[in-house]
Amino acid sequence: MMSDTLLRKLEITREKMIQSGLEKGFLNDETIRLSEKLDQLLNLYQFHTTNDVNDYDKLD
Repeated sequence: MMSDTLLRKLEITREKMIQSGLEKGFLNDETIRLSEKLDQLLNLYQFHTTNDVNDYDKLD
């Protein structure tokens, strides 16, 4: 399922961001890049889950 793959990417990116922040600092370019990537993945996940719910509503 698409959301399972997306959830895994979210978790991996979150872990990398936290590790980068702890090792390099929270204002480090890589940490910020990972934070922005995580934001994009979260937006994508929210879009897909919202549309899935809306698609189910249309079946009634």
